[in-house]
Amino acid sequence: MTERIVLAYSGGLDTSVAIGWIGEATGAEVIAVAVDVGQGGESLETIRQRALGCGAVEAYVADAGDEFANEYCMPTLKANALYQGHYPLVSAISRPVIVKHLVKAAREFGATTVAHGCTGKGNDQVRFEVGIQTLGPDLKCIAPVRDLALTRDKAIAFAEEKGLPIETTKKNPYSIDQNVWGRAVETGYLEDIWNAPTKDIYDYTATPEFPPAPEEVTISFEAGVPVAIDGVRVTPLQAIKELNRRAGAQGVGRIDVVEDRLVGIKSREIYEAPGAMALITAHKHLEDITIEREQARFKATVGQRWAELVYDGQWFSPLKRSLDAFIEDTQRYVTGDIRMVLHGGQAIVNGRRSDTSLYDFDLATYDTGDTFDQSMARGFIELWGMSAKVASGRDIRVAGK
Repeated sequence: MTERIVLAYSGGLDTSVAIGWIGEATGAEVIAVAVDVGQGGESLETIRQRALGCGAVEAYVADAGDEFANEYCMPTLKANALYQGHYPLVSAISRPVIVKHLVKAAREFGATTVAHGCTGKGNDQVRFEVGIQTLGPDLKCIAPVRDLALTRDKAIAFAEEKGLPIETTKKNPYSIDQNVWGRAVETGYLEDIWNAPTKDIYDYTATPEFPPAPEEVTISFEAGVPVAIDGVRVTPLQAIKELNRRAGAQGVGRIDVVEDRLVGIKSREIYEAPGAMALITAHKHLEDITIEREQARFKATVGQRWAELVYDGQWFSPLKRSLDAFIEDTQRYVTGDIRMVLHGGQAIVNGRRSDTSLYDFDLATYDTGDTFDQSMARGFIELWGMSAKVASGRDIRVAGK
């Protein structure tokens, strides 16, 4: 029986060429697997037909939009996860769901190997292969660009030679990855980190210099999950899409950062994540009134570690699973409404309300009706500073000897 290889297929130049390239290099049949995680663009059927036209013996397509939003974007939101304080894990959280469908297809079609289009210097090769090792430990992995020397120039020449049904161009120097949670752009002109990004780079967001009139939006959450926008019930996927549209029109969610890749190099990345950044901002402000102080402080540390694990391809790791349990417990009372204004590249919260709020107006007010007993403050301060006071006395005593 001829060996079969499952290929993570995007419909673009590299993975289209990889179908034939893998076949010639290994003699195996190729099954193309395309996973829709809300990236937009061409229909799944168009992508499927292209894969077959490029020589795939089978083309498996998965509509994973709701799955991605519910099981991957929502945990990211609950963690307020921003890698290095900037990056909302746009590509990192899509890889585990793609891996899940790659392994499923390998089982269904009797494949022994899974292929992906990553290079040898990126993060995604790790995310794909660690995930595959975890969910399908018997499967082998190959990467045509990394392992079979498939460069862009070779890909274009191969496509022209074989007459593949794809439009190729050398004019677009950027590497782009996108899904409903956001969009990532790198390489080309951006590799000089002094160069400012040009307007043509952006697609999810409008230029914020000349924004439309400010727009107010109210986002309702239940246990950390957005359930309504301006009083209209929504699914997580609908919430992200709606805020991509509304926050994107105001230029919200543009990120320009040099980040630390897992492989040890620094890389300049441009991200657009209007819906994600608006939701994370709103969610964090709701947590500020519903999560107890010490729990909130520790959660910030957990969220940072969670983001690092996911960035590093450890979605299926035991530690990440344990952190998930803690984060989920913190969301018990994160229910309420956040009002924010979208304008000029910013999402600014200006109102919050919750039946599970820890904000006590009578304790916080400085006006008549204040229930806070200020006479307790002096003794509290004496005890709070006691250890530092004793240590300071020791320092003075020792220094005087």
